[in-house]
Amino acid sequence: MSGWAAWIDEVFDAIDAKDAERFASLVAEDGAFIFGNAPAVKGRKAIGEAVAGFFASIRGLSHKVLGVTTEGERVWSRGVVTYVRHDGSSLSAPFCNYFETRGGSVRHYQIYVDASALYR
Repeated sequence: MSGWAAWIDEVFDAIDAKDAERFASLVAEDGAFIFGNAPAVKGRKAIGEAVAGFFASIRGLSHKVLGVTTEGERVWSRGVVTYVRHDGSSLSAPFCNYFETRGGSVRHYQIYVDASALYR
């Protein structure tokens, strides 16, 4: 488990730093990414661009991971994410993320979170 916990820390460190390039480097070339009910984004380059666009839409974010479960190369993480809007206000929401990996790279990443109030 400690190997996967370190891997999850690496993923969330890149996200919380709003480092789209570092995040994209963790994704397989043919990876897929789904944020909430948004359409899937496919391919490392497209995922990096989509994530960079999201990062630009907020001032910051941070994740508090409360649990990690693994089965082979599948990983689930759950916790609380706090988004900070450009006006300084924030939204905290529970999340659950599902990853399918291949050799340590993300080939499928799906985020389950209700961030609908983020842009209100």
